[in-house]
Amino acid sequence: MSPEIEYQLMKSHVTELREAAARHRRVREAQQGNKSERRSLFGKRRSS
Repeated sequence: MSPEIEYQLMKSHVTELREAAARHRRVREAQQGNKSERRSLFGKRRSS
């Protein structure tokens, strides 16, 4: 494989990994937000 093609493949792979990491980060942030809401809701139900 020529070095130019290999370099383009590496760049493409890096871009894909960064996009996947960004999606994963957004999902984790959303899950953490949901957990804190559930805790507060659960806490309110339990104290009532």
